Amino acid sequence: MDQSTGEPSPTRPTTQVKLYTDGACSGNPGPGGWGCILKHPASGAEKEFSGGARETTNNQMELQAVISGLEALQRPARVEVVTDSVYVAKGSAEWLPNWKRNNWRRREGKSWKPVKNLELWQRLDELLARHDVTFTVVKGHSGHPENERCDELAVAAIEQFR
Repeated sequence: MDQSTGEPSPTRPTTQVKLYTDGACSGNPGPGGWGCILKHPASGAEKEFSGGARETTNNQMELQAVISGLEALQRPARVEVVTDSVYVAKGSAEWLPNWKRNNWRRREGKSWKPVKNLELWQRLDELLARHDVTFTVVKGHSGHPENERCDELAVAAIEQFR
């Protein structure tokens, strides 16, 4: 919003969507799945997506759920990501800027280590630059309808790799 005119800013996305995400893994590492729901509150439109991998980790699937949901958007948008992954939410908001500043490395004790899941974090970073994204963390397996549905999608996606 242009503060002086009250009009939408030409450089800021005006479309608002909610992206609900979850990842799951059977064994860690092991076969994994992810699920996401994109909701456009203004129109009521909703789309579900899911996928998985034969050998992965829970954190990788949590990241992939957010990446896949953001990739599905046709144009820049204001996106509220609703996730049960503190790893993804905190990583995106707090750790990512430091990792980039430190050439995609993180401190471990007194030494530097490469960021885990680097390719996924780099892709997410590209998408976060395209969209105006905020994160809301919900408690997993607590009855949140969309989070429960994303979990169902993720668990179902695992089955193709068993």
